[in-house]
Amino acid sequence: MAKQLNLLSKGQVITTALHTEMQRSYLEYAMSVIVGRALPDVRDGLKPVHRRILYAMHELGLTPDRPYRKCARVVGDVLGKYHPHGDQAVYDALVRLVQDFSSRYPLLAGHGNFGSVDNDPPAAMRYTETRLASIGNEGMLREIGEETVEFIGNFDNSQQEPTVLPAQLPFLLLNGCAGIAVGMATNIPPHNLGEVVDGLIALIDRPDLSDQKLLELIPGPDFPTGGQIVGRTGIQEAYTTGKGSIVMRGVTQLEEIARSRGSKKRTAIIVTELPYQVNKAGWIEKVADLVNQNRLQGISDIRDESDREGMRVVIELKRDSQPEEVLQSLYRQTALQTNFGAILLALVDGQPRQLSLRQLLQEFLHFREQTLNRRYSYELEKAESRSHLVAGLLTALANLDDVITILRQAPDGGTAKQNLQSHLNFTELQADAILSMPLRRLTSLEQQNLQQEFTELNQKIAELHNLLDNRHELLKALKKDLRSLKRKYGDPRRTHIGEEPLQIKGLAQQKSPVNKDAANQPSSNLSWEEPPQPTVLEFTHRGYVRRFQPASKKSKADNNIPDHDFIVQTDLTDTAQDVLILTNTGKIYPVKVADIPLSKGRAARGKPLITLLSSTAQLATETVVSHFLLPEKLAEQDLVLLTKRGRIKRLPVNELAQMSRRGITIIKLKNDDELSFIQFVNANEQLIIGSSSGRLLRFPISEAELPAMGRTAMGLQGLRLLKHQQMVGCTTLGQDRHILLFTQEGYAKRLTSKEIKFAHRGDLGTQALKFVNKTDNLAAILSGKLDGEVAIVTNKDRVERLGISQIPSANRSSTGENLITLSRDEKIISVTDLGIALRASNK
Repeated sequence: MAKQLNLLSKGQVITTALHTEMQRSYLEYAMSVIVGRALPDVRDGLKPVHRRILYAMHELGLTPDRPYRKCARVVGDVLGKYHPHGDQAVYDALVRLVQDFSSRYPLLAGHGNFGSVDNDPPAAMRYTETRLASIGNEGMLREIGEETVEFIGNFDNSQQEPTVLPAQLPFLLLNGCAGIAVGMATNIPPHNLGEVVDGLIALIDRPDLSDQKLLELIPGPDFPTGGQIVGRTGIQEAYTTGKGSIVMRGVTQLEEIARSRGSKKRTAIIVTELPYQVNKAGWIEKVADLVNQNRLQGISDIRDESDREGMRVVIELKRDSQPEEVLQSLYRQTALQTNFGAILLALVDGQPRQLSLRQLLQEFLHFREQTLNRRYSYELEKAESRSHLVAGLLTALANLDDVITILRQAPDGGTAKQNLQSHLNFTELQADAILSMPLRRLTSLEQQNLQQEFTELNQKIAELHNLLDNRHELLKALKKDLRSLKRKYGDPRRTHIGEEPLQIKGLAQQKSPVNKDAANQPSSNLSWEEPPQPTVLEFTHRGYVRRFQPASKKSKADNNIPDHDFIVQTDLTDTAQDVLILTNTGKIYPVKVADIPLSKGRAARGKPLITLLSSTAQLATETVVSHFLLPEKLAEQDLVLLTKRGRIKRLPVNELAQMSRRGITIIKLKNDDELSFIQFVNANEQLIIGSSSGRLLRFPISEAELPAMGRTAMGLQGLRLLKHQQMVGCTTLGQDRHILLFTQEGYAKRLTSKEIKFAHRGDLGTQALKFVNKTDNLAAILSGKLDGEVAIVTNKDRVERLGISQIPSANRSSTGENLITLSRDEKIISVTDLGIALRASNK
């Protein structure tokens, strides 16, 4: 029987309290997880496994200009040299670096199946291939061979690996990071490269930059899958304190779709973007389960029509359901709206710290400055060393006879080296360089090359000394690098940030935006808690609207409006009023003035009118035809509607008094027709309408000629059109007003009203213009006073202003004069009377 060992008597066992040992061991384990696995370094934004993958690929030479290599080869190198953990953990980390729906700027490029937003798993590592992406190679590894970072031994001390990569961009913010350590976690959202670079440069120029200015430059996260962020409170809290909850929503729009040909159309919610990290297939399954359990009402069908062009999930609604209510239920019960719990936690000098946005950027700038100092010091050392050798070679060539004599008389190389040092004062390095110099370096051309190299080296040494001794010059070089990377890799923002929802009386749940450009647009018949405020609206020819406070209107410069756009209407109103927007489909939508954002800063051009409408209006086929505020006395005015195919209709304005935000149809249209022009008219006025052939029809506004009709009527035939003709406009004839005609090829003339005889609606009209070329057509008809001005727009986005008095007066049989010189293929497409815009502001 074996003898029992008596270890206690030999002093080989140390008595330790259990709670002390547990405390020490658990602390070591926790720090190992925190530092070695779960948390990223604030400098390069990488966890150790990601850093080792990138460095291993750099050593393998998998640059963007080289062929793809199997992922199994990369994983094998990482495991064998740097990361002694499971191969699946390394491959999962590699896959995430490739996925463009996980990383805003993927550091690796992949070839093969690397998964999808439906949570499909990637193919096995033996099938997929990878290499460094351009931004990963240039932004992370370009400077690693220049002694810019520290290296340490790997797990068995057989290899050297970097403690941090010399990142040229703050990838911790660009791609974000998520990790769960022991007792702490990090969850940093991705951001837009251009915005982050702007923030860095602003902090370099002004270290005391206020948080408000910094948040204007970096307004919020920019997720790779797009989506929208609701409100800025969570963003501001996360950026200033390092922790906050950001509300994310998917992007939706409403469409009218038919299941089959001939069937009636139904309203459908189309989901084109989901919140970040939401599994599309899982979300669709969740919605279907809620519908089957009768917990989600109003949905008749859901299907996934996504393809390579993008995401498209169709949610068909029942006929009696309200799209806004269904959308609210989807936000409330599914991941179509979810919160991103931001925690800006990272390792700073090996210690976990929760940082604000400013501190994250400052830590990166500090690291980048250190990296550049080390890089330039290394380059300076190399340049000085080479300059020292080249100076020795030039001295040897200048004293070539003495050098040859010493070499001839020396019995061996060692003696020759000593004699060169003693007789010609060469250093040991210079003597070695001279002894190893080939005879071809003695030629005249080689001497010139050495002299040129010596001059260039001295210039480089002076530049490097300037960079190292002058911090201002170093920061200029840093900013230059940042701007270069921004130009090369910057891209537009994908995630839209909407304003905070306003409080609506009687609603527990806020109305939600159904598309990313119309964030938080409530129904126009809801009552707001804030009192009406006076405001100024400016509308432009290109369909933009700007809103200003009356006091600040004069300080706003029109320079923010592009050259091809101009203001067509200015109105003084208040925030309780509605702007009515009319589209080519014959629908009219109300938009509350309070919902138009106040213009300031970069947004001084304003907001496109179409983005203020409900999602139903934002179809590809709908465009804005006109916009107006309702007149104070509704009973005194009518609205004349004219379609492209010549249908005309008079609609009483009081028909527009009550409508919902979803809009109403005010004229019924045929499939090949669309609404093109509107005109406010009073009783007993005269109306002139014109066709592209140059024919004008003049008739009085009366019940006999143009009776008032309801909203559902199609209208009457206004002017008989021949084949390939269409309507070009309508205008009323007032006192002292002239008829102005403009052709597509730049001819214009001014007519008096007596030139156009009275006719009946539906007639062919009077030929009021003779064309110089048969290919020419009438482009616009309007009326104006001699002291007025018009703006002429061409298909080349050129805008020309012309005084009405400059337009020659002529009879209806003349051609007019060519007042505008047009380039080849350039045509006039519209003419606007700027006098109407000025008078509109005085109403």
